[in-house]
Order: sequence, then C-alpha cells, then structure tokens
Amino acid sequence: MASMTHLYAVLPVTDVEASLGWYTALFGRPADEVVGEETMWRVDEAAWVVVAPHPDRAGGGILTLGVTGLDRILARLTAHGAGHEPVETYGNGVRHVVARDPDGNSVSLAEAPPAESP
Repeated sequence: MASMTHLYAVLPVTDVEASLGWYTALFGRPADEVVGEETMWRVDEAAWVVVAPHPDRAGGGILTLGVTGLDRILARLTAHGAGHEPVETYGNGVRHVVARDPDGNSVSLAEAPPAESP
C-alpha cells in the first residue's frame, strides 16, 4: 500500500536572504532547517513551509495556514513593517487574513473560533 507522509509547501522568492526577515516575523522564530538554497520552517510534525529561490515563479505562491494566536502573529508582522489585509470573520466564526511576503506571495492565516464548553 502506498501513502503520502509529509507535506513540503514551497513558496518561490527572488532572494531567500531578502525574505528571511519577513518569514522569521511570520513564524516568530528563525528557520528550523536550511538545506541547500531552501530555508524551511516546520509547522507540524510532518508539514513544512519552504522558502526557495525561484525568481521566475516568485510572487505566485498561495498558502493558507491554520493558526492560533492570530493577533500575536499580526502584531509581529506589523512590528517588522509588514502589512496585511483587513481581518475578516466568517459566519462560522473563523477569522481570516491575507499577508503578502516581499515578493507578493499570498500567505493566508485562518484561526478557528474558541471551542465552546459543554
């Protein structure tokens, strides 16, 4: 039986070094690994976000991350000088916002509403 066990979502950028500050602010920490020209942040046990130099594709990436602490993440980005679109709240209570890295890649952040107590 075959299975897929890991996710590596690659965001293409023109210059990894120039993008490091933005992604470090997004994740709130330095990269977890650097492999060759790829800089990687682990977002779950088997899921990674990879920033890699692909100048011909830069700016076309689209990624959505489920998060907790959305306001803290947005505060880090703002402190770094990075803006974001207005936060939307969907009918199901999910808060969603789009931020763009220096190349224009779209990184959406989605925070589920707090669980209701029984």
